[in-house]
Amino acid sequence: MSGRTVDDDRSGTVVTPSAEFPPLDPAEVDTLRRVGAHWRTGSRPALPVDPTLDRYRNRPAPGRFSRLAPIALFEPEPGGRGGRDGLIAAEPANRPDSRLGRRLGRVRRVVLGPPLASAAVLHERMRKLVALPVLSSDLLSSVAYGPEALLTVLVLAGSGALGLALPLSAGLVLLMVAVGISYRQTIPAYPHGAGSYLVAGDNLGVGAGLTAAAGLMLDYVLTVSVSIAAGLHAVTSALPGLTPFTVPLGVLVILLLLAGNLRGVRTAGNIFVLPTYAFVAAVLGLLVVGYLRAAGRGFTPVAPPVVPAAEGLGLLLVLRAFASGAVSMTGIEAVSNAVPAFRPTEWRNARTTLAWMVAMLVVLFAGLTLLIHLAGLVPRPGETLLSQLARVTFPTGPWYAVVQATTALILLLAANTAFNDFPRLLFFMARAGHAPRRFLHLGDRLAFGNGLVALSGTAVVVFVAFGGHTEKLIPLYAVGVFLAFTLSQSGMVVHWRRHRDAGWRRRALVNGVGAVLSGLVLLTAAVAKFTEGAWVVVVAVPLLVLLFRRIHRHYRDLHTALALRAPPAAAEPGAGPQPVAGEGPPPTATGHRVGPPRPPAGRSVEVEELPQELRHLVVVPVVRLNRASMRALAYAVSLGRPTLAVHLAPEDAEADRFREQWRAWGDHVRLETIVSPYRAVVGPLAHYLAALHVAAPELVLTVVVPEVVLRRPWHRLLHNRTGHRLRRALRALPGVVVTTVPVHVVE
Repeated sequence: MSGRTVDDDRSGTVVTPSAEFPPLDPAEVDTLRRVGAHWRTGSRPALPVDPTLDRYRNRPAPGRFSRLAPIALFEPEPGGRGGRDGLIAAEPANRPDSRLGRRLGRVRRVVLGPPLASAAVLHERMRKLVALPVLSSDLLSSVAYGPEALLTVLVLAGSGALGLALPLSAGLVLLMVAVGISYRQTIPAYPHGAGSYLVAGDNLGVGAGLTAAAGLMLDYVLTVSVSIAAGLHAVTSALPGLTPFTVPLGVLVILLLLAGNLRGVRTAGNIFVLPTYAFVAAVLGLLVVGYLRAAGRGFTPVAPPVVPAAEGLGLLLVLRAFASGAVSMTGIEAVSNAVPAFRPTEWRNARTTLAWMVAMLVVLFAGLTLLIHLAGLVPRPGETLLSQLARVTFPTGPWYAVVQATTALILLLAANTAFNDFPRLLFFMARAGHAPRRFLHLGDRLAFGNGLVALSGTAVVVFVAFGGHTEKLIPLYAVGVFLAFTLSQSGMVVHWRRHRDAGWRRRALVNGVGAVLSGLVLLTAAVAKFTEGAWVVVVAVPLLVLLFRRIHRHYRDLHTALALRAPPAAAEPGAGPQPVAGEGPPPTATGHRVGPPRPPAGRSVEVEELPQELRHLVVVPVVRLNRASMRALAYAVSLGRPTLAVHLAPEDAEADRFREQWRAWGDHVRLETIVSPYRAVVGPLAHYLAALHVAAPELVLTVVVPEVVLRRPWHRLLHNRTGHRLRRALRALPGVVVTTVPVHVVE
């Protein structure tokens, strides 16, 4: 399989390792053919070694390179036709050559598991019963703190305001259903995944897509921080002695989640199946017993304790409470982002899973909110509302501990939804050039390791910065979530109006309702919670969008600079005398050779793309005459191109001594000495080469640098590593090619 996905027309859903190596488009292939028609390399000489390594089929691998992955042959298919032509690495990774490295490698294999071959990507996908706990852990776990977030705001107006919790919860249930149905429509319309980012980008423009992506990224980071903070709060509610260790415990949990997800999708799914289902069973048991107790007293609500009002009851407070309770919906978009992670038929399985998730969310959220109202409970510091409800419902027996344990476990593991979706979002963004391309890479276990590490590192910083306090993180939460919701649903309205399939008006109406309700929550959260911390998200979103655009501009400029260029008409075959490789341009009528025109200022000077366009000068920096420099000089002269040796001396006396040594050697190569009275080496040589290039811009300067290769890392401390510094400095010079000639020291 080649290309970015199995099918790049947006009907394919399987992300493959080939995404790192996108194919050329038809126009680029046509240009490639035209460039190839002008290459003048003469007859292809026979190679001095069999490149298929067929002679090594029955021989052991060379011992010096035993730490590297050995190479094996592709076996041809029976019949001798249709077999693959090429080599394949027989082992998955390099083997460290030090004892410590081998031990660390074994630990890594124990933690992450053995590598998976690229072909296994088709099997590293989830069935519905596994996908449900993996993708719903964030959504379902939010019912543990969503009702409490709503009541925490209402109680500011006193006990009398708690009665508004039921109508506000009814509005939230309506919002959950509307947004859930909206995303059910999004999944078959966009079966390739990417959720709000791609939907908004396709229908509302690139800016809207990037804004949605920024909101989602902040949402995922906060999902990890909030979920772990809430989970540890559940633990410290039952075990107050652990409260001082909240921050280190949270960091440890993030690292454990990182390790679990680096093991791959299927392994991570198996880890999270039992805790999610156990939490759902525990809460359902809590609801059943709680409502049976309420039925015994005729469903008469228990009077809540009197709480004095700290604020007046007004529209703004009610809207703040609604926005706070809306955090119960975080994670509802997870399925639409992860459609490619499902088994075939991907979109159908994803849509079914989303329906189950929304149904469970509505039952748990509505059931808990009503039962809290009937029990007359109010938020209080030091213990969560769910813990209070479990104590009241199960005054004796082990069931309170079961509820708290499953709640803490799912809250701690709820961050896994972000670990599943954040790297996938970065993958789609990187594929479009809006994120670093390293996020296209699939690791040893076919997981997006770079994205997972980026999420973990950012979440650790946020968690530590806010001290692991849930109430400080919640105000940041809703803005990013509902920004993505609003843009996604608005984009779907445009999508239906554009395509006008059967029933498009009904679908557009559903998405329109979801967009309006989500926009209302977004506006309320951004305004009402601005001073409580929402300003961080309001400021971060445009900054992230600006960063994404700068990244895209860099990749666009890079693509333009590296794009193949068709040869000019004058270079067409048969259009006139063509230069021979290495001899420069054809002579003029006066017998003088003229170089190609200098490129405009600010443009790249490395414009040679055909062998016959290149003129070489090989430059060898020589510090002292020893075996390393002799090997570099021998290599340079063997290339058959004009060669120049350069020596830097700290004073005239040393320069004279070196010239005498050079003449004793035989003066086989032209030598140029540079006196550097301030004893600098790298800078003067770089300036000298730059001056050579300015004097003859048509030349390609190939700098051959000798380097002593040391087997033991600590030996590097005994050397100044001038060669390494020189290579690094020369790479920045245009028109200069740096070649290293290693000399291995065997001890």
